[in-house]
Amino acid sequence: MKHHTIILLLFISCNTSINEDKASIKLNTTKVTEIPILNIEEAFRLVQLPLQCKKNEYPNKLSQTLGSEDDLLSPKTLHPSFYGCFDWHSSVHGHWSLVNLLRKFPELKNAENIKNELLESVSKNNILTEVDFFNGKHNKSFERTYGWAWLLKLAEELHKWNDPISIELENNLQPLTDIIVEKYIQFLPKLNYPLRVGTHPNTAFGLSFALDYAKTVKNNELIEAIVTRAKYFYLKDRDCPMNWEPSGSDFLSPCLEEAALMKRLLSKKEFKPWIDDFIPELKNINFELETGKVSERTDGQLVHLDGVNFSRAWNLNKISEDLPEYEHLKKIAYLHINHSLPSVIGDSYEGAHWLGTFAIYALNSFGNQ
Repeated sequence: MKHHTIILLLFISCNTSINEDKASIKLNTTKVTEIPILNIEEAFRLVQLPLQCKKNEYPNKLSQTLGSEDDLLSPKTLHPSFYGCFDWHSSVHGHWSLVNLLRKFPELKNAENIKNELLESVSKNNILTEVDFFNGKHNKSFERTYGWAWLLKLAEELHKWNDPISIELENNLQPLTDIIVEKYIQFLPKLNYPLRVGTHPNTAFGLSFALDYAKTVKNNELIEAIVTRAKYFYLKDRDCPMNWEPSGSDFLSPCLEEAALMKRLLSKKEFKPWIDDFIPELKNINFELETGKVSERTDGQLVHLDGVNFSRAWNLNKISEDLPEYEHLKKIAYLHINHSLPSVIGDSYEGAHWLGTFAIYALNSFGNQ
């Protein structure tokens, strides 16, 4: 595997409030558009984030509906696989981070310890307890569809990982994977209108990750369900208001998430006129997009805007993929990821429990899968 040095800036400690204007002075502005590349040193640095939080049971946001006092159980009792990292979906995508970095960098110096951690948390019995929770009377919409999407992304990563333990982990996870697939297939025909928001329920984000999984494992039923509904939701969309973005606590771009989804399911011939109508300004080589600005990284909502920078980056890279006329969008992606990447390490727990995953996924989008 060929490793390149990542062009990064000095990591900034964010234990206190950060004034974004002052923080920007610390950045080497001549390098903000250079290509950020994930190497083994940065992989080792980033892998510490999910390792440090995957067994942190508290603080915890359960987001469950209580049917009775019998449901008042500890996070670890309810979710023995995914109880850490503040909430269920962050724990799931923290596990994705571990698998992804091990797959890309099998020579990580703590690789065996990480594998043991995975075998412990994604055990057969633990996953069956997770399945019991999802089968509960009051949990039909639990983590719909953000957590669902990350669970399928984890399943996809395990499927792609060529390691002796990957088959065991994938098989252990399979009962929960099957439930999520079933939930998508049952739910999508009932959803009359997509959720066009910049936070967890965003429909296009959930469908993108689910489609990636379905294509990887060749689940044609799920592919058909997603493609049919996505075209129903989005095929006639025009003039997405990019100037409305981001909202105050967004970590996703409604316009770019939709565009990246359509790039996944339309042919190049179909996608070009669609994107020209949907976000016509993207084709302008002088198009600019200001990075999301975080005023307080100890605020769990305001720090979301670091996430919007990472997600914008991976979506811009997806949109420009194999389209030379959109090549200029990659420089905007570089700008966005380099703006927020220095803040990931040393950040307060409000960001550290999840932003590492977004950083890893964004770095992967530069073609270093």
